[in-house]
Amino acid sequence: YLQWVERKVIAHIQLRLGPSRVGPHGLLQPLADVVKLLTKEDLSPPHVNKLLYLLAPFLAISFALVSISVIPFGPEIEIFGIRTHLQLTDVNIGILLLLAVSSMGVYGIALAGWSSNNKYALLGALRASAQMISYELPMAVAIVSPLLLFGTLSLREIVEVQQGFLFGIVPRWAVFQLPAPQAVAFVVFLIAIFAETNRIPFDLPEAENELVAGFHTEYSSLKFASFFMAEYANMITGCCFATVLFLGGWQPLFPSELGSDYIPTLIFGLAGAMALYHGLNPARRRDRLTLPVAAAVFWIGAVVFLVPPVRSI
Repeated sequence: YLQWVERKVIAHIQLRLGPSRVGPHGLLQPLADVVKLLTKEDLSPPHVNKLLYLLAPFLAISFALVSISVIPFGPEIEIFGIRTHLQLTDVNIGILLLLAVSSMGVYGIALAGWSSNNKYALLGALRASAQMISYELPMAVAIVSPLLLFGTLSLREIVEVQQGFLFGIVPRWAVFQLPAPQAVAFVVFLIAIFAETNRIPFDLPEAENELVAGFHTEYSSLKFASFFMAEYANMITGCCFATVLFLGGWQPLFPSELGSDYIPTLIFGLAGAMALYHGLNPARRRDRLTLPVAAAVFWIGAVVFLVPPVRSI
């Protein structure tokens, strides 16, 4: 549903509705896309290198999904007397593993273009590979500065080091750390992540007006979808990596004494208010029904986050 959100945001920027046909507000559009790609004819051109042609999307999606395994997404919790970390695996060289696995994804793109035996696909693969490799250098330089501050390569330890507040109010996130302003490293890292995931304005490898579709020109059906799944998975991993490294992970922006535990309730409450407002001022007839229902769901979520056990997590 990340692509649904992206399409909706782009549509609003361009004064369009975006996905709206399948389900209320187009909420079932991603599922319809999956069904379409599953049932679409899976063509394999006769001129491709069969082994590498099939291996390329497999490599792209595999490395993209493995990268998320070392990301911690919550503190240690206790369930039925068993204490566990909210993380698939915690290794003491988590950052090195994350960088190594994510950088291998370039092989999927390079092999896709080369094995297709298509000059347009090859040009797209060369451009994508060159961009991904070139921006790994500034990204590595941006990562070095917080690592020197924290003195560890474990992602969980990096989050735990950022716990607490300076002067009782300023979070000890890496982006606020001195002596050097780590905000500069954060901006460089953010630009590099945009380039690594081929997002705007670094979407030159997929310039349809001159390269047909880039490195995946000869792909269809689920093989075609695998590349986009890998791209969105890399986007999520990059966002998680930036949050853990520079923005304190799950550490709050301000102390709980000032109400940081109520941020989820506030977010859900505001979302419900916005949905109700647009339901009372509908752009389409169906909005009179669907948006008030969405507002009720958001407000139920806000109440759930007020429950003390949930709020403490």
